[in-house]
Formats: sequence, C-alpha cells, structure tokens
Amino acid sequence: MEITTSTVNSIWQKSKLLVKGLIIAVLVLLLLIPSFFIQDIIKERETRQKEAVAEVSSKWAGKQTITGPMLVVPYEEKVVNGSNTTVLRQLAYFLPSKLDIKAKATPEKRYRGIYEVMLFTSTADIKGSFDPLPLAKLQLSPADMLWNEAYVCMSISDARGLKDEMQLKWNDSSMILSPAAVNNSLSKEAFSSPVSLTAEEAGRPISFSATVNLNGSEQLLFTPVGKETTVELQSAWPDPSFNGTQLPVSSAITDSGFVAKWKSLAHTRSFPQQWKNETVSMNGYSFGADLIVPVNNYQKILRSVKYAILCILLTFTAFFLIETTNKKSVHPLQYALIGFALVLFYTLLLSFSEYTGFNIAYAIAAIATTGLIGWFVKGLLGSAKLSMLLSIVLVLIYSYVFTILQVQDYALLLGSVGLFLTLAVVMYFSRKIQW
Repeated sequence: MEITTSTVNSIWQKSKLLVKGLIIAVLVLLLLIPSFFIQDIIKERETRQKEAVAEVSSKWAGKQTITGPMLVVPYEEKVVNGSNTTVLRQLAYFLPSKLDIKAKATPEKRYRGIYEVMLFTSTADIKGSFDPLPLAKLQLSPADMLWNEAYVCMSISDARGLKDEMQLKWNDSSMILSPAAVNNSLSKEAFSSPVSLTAEEAGRPISFSATVNLNGSEQLLFTPVGKETTVELQSAWPDPSFNGTQLPVSSAITDSGFVAKWKSLAHTRSFPQQWKNETVSMNGYSFGADLIVPVNNYQKILRSVKYAILCILLTFTAFFLIETTNKKSVHPLQYALIGFALVLFYTLLLSFSEYTGFNIAYAIAAIATTGLIGWFVKGLLGSAKLSMLLSIVLVLIYSYVFTILQVQDYALLLGSVGLFLTLAVVMYFSRKIQW
C-alpha cells in the first residue's frame, strides 16, 4: 500500500493533539526542576533567619525555665566502721508545700537586617510556704541538722536574662540570691542565699515571696516544685503554644493576648517533696508557653511550592482546552514561557514576603503573574475574552491554594474536593475534543 503525502498529513492531523498533550505533560515535569531549586532557596533564607534569631537571642537571653525555691539543710551523718566512726556532711532537700506564680510576658520586637526577631520580658511574682520540715520522714534528728548552714536556692535556665537581682523575702527577713556553684538538684549554677533557721523555726510553717524580672526568647516555662503549684501567665502574645507536661486548666486567647492558668499536684510528677543524699532530676516536668510565631513566612512559602505541580498542571490544562475548543494553535515554547511565569510566582512571593508578610506578598505575586500571563495570552490568541477566561482560571487556582494554606486542619478535605470538581470540569469540556 502506497503511503501518500495526503495520507501522512491526515494521520498527523488526527494525532497532533495527542502529541501536543504529551509534550505539555513533559513540560510540566521539566518545570518541577526549578521548583526544587526554589525550595532550596527558601530553606537557605529560613536558615539565615534562624541564625539571626539565634544571634539576637544570644545577646538577649534564650529559653527560660523558672525553678524553685528549694530549701537545703546540711546535716551530719555518723558512719560506724568497726571501732572507727566517721562523720559525713550530707544534704537534705525540702520543697514548698504551696507555690503560687503570677507571671506576665511582654513581647519585644528586634531586627537583625531584614529579619524580625520576637523576644520577651517577663515579671514573675512568686509566693508560697513550706510546711514544718518533715525530718522524721527522712529519718533525721533535729540534733544532727546544721541549721546555721541552711540555704535556699532558685534557678533560671539562662542567667543572662536577669534584669535585676533576685530578691527573696523569707518570713520577715529579706535576702538577695547570688549565683554560686552549689551542689543541689536544681542546677549546678543555681542562685542561693543563706537563711536564718533554727530547730524551732523548722517546726513551724515558713512563708516566702519573690519577684523575678528577666528577659527571654521563644519559651517561658515553670517547674512545679510545690506540693500544690498554681501558675497564671498572661501576655499580649496573640499566638501562644502551650508546652510542657501539662496543659492549662483554663485559658483565654484573643487578638490582644492570652491568659492561661495551670494547677499541678505532687502526685503528677515522680520527684518527691523531700529527700536526702542523692540528686533528683526535675527535668521534663515544666510547663508554660512557647512565645513564637507558629508558622513563619518561609514555612508557608515552602508549603505553597509543594502545590506548584498542581498550579502548573491546572493552568496548562485550562489553556489547552481553551485553545483547542476555540481552534487556536499555540506553540509548546509558548507553553514553556507561561510555565516559567508560574514558577517565578514563587520567587516573587519569597522576595516580597520578607518585607510585607506572606498574605500581602501572595496577593502581589498572584496579581503580577496573572496579569503577565493574561497579557501574553491576549497577544497569542488575539482575543481579550479568552485571555480574561484564563485569567479568571488563574485567580481561582491561586485563591484555592491560598485557602488551603490558611486552613491546615481542612487542607486534605479541601484539596480532595477541589481536585474532584476540577476533574469534573475538565471532563465536561473535553467531551467534544476529537483526539
């Protein structure tokens, strides 16, 4: 059978839509390559932001955990070995029976170049009481206690953040806690001060109060050392993330800040109220709030880039249906140019977000990209109506992706429903295409 030129042309005319569709599919895959490079750029910029935050925080103060107070009383222990008796100096530790903390964290904004760093200053009013010291539970005798060497200590995780001296009111006397390398269960560098204590005073309740003013960043936690510990934290921070071993028993969060309250009892933790001759770890029992921006611009942009294949595919599909149903012909190179414009959307979003925030940057990038592609398509197809139609499709796509980014809890649901409806629309308009 002789194959004529007309036969070849006929076969080509019947199959060129399929070939063009395959070329467009390959273009979509190739355009994913620059999107991966853009993700690397986003991660690099996010790393620089974290470095800026770390640098500013190192000069301000890091995460803060307030622990204490704790009463430490040395005592003498006699060890009999045959005819020899050795007297050892040991330590007995006592935690308060009641501890009430009322704290306020005030946000502080700092800048490092173009990067915004959120810090905080905090004032914590601490008060509580010790029950009569239960020496019998530790099998100790008042005669063995070195009352004149007793001291009280407190700890904060980053001492650079202290704005004032730590003052403690102990019954009717006032004292200043000083940093000293003491051997205790709070910290190797706790703040401590000698206290006036006698056997008679140890048999009565002891009250205390203190005010701690400190700087910090990212996190403010409290260790529940009291047999009953209550904490109230308020701040103008609009987006707290409650952290630690316990959630607040009550919290109120508004655009102007939050108030949260915790209550902790001794049975919810493993360390005791009193012990001797050993080191007890209190790590892992603190609770409080993370005072950070929950989702920064870079995380949102990185999530939006993951939808790049969806945006490119839907745009190419809409453009292909528009040109096919209106009997227009567009070169694959021009598809590639539209694809590059769609990829550059993410670089515009990244660049503007560092100055304007994510939402405004998203609007600017979407308007610029839609306008550029609409102008380009109008010149290609010679029709303002078809150009407007594709622009509306782009607006719908970008609005759809933006909505998914804002509602994380419903992202899967919206994504599934949106793709299903998109497939239905494509199936409807592709019915009359003669492949």
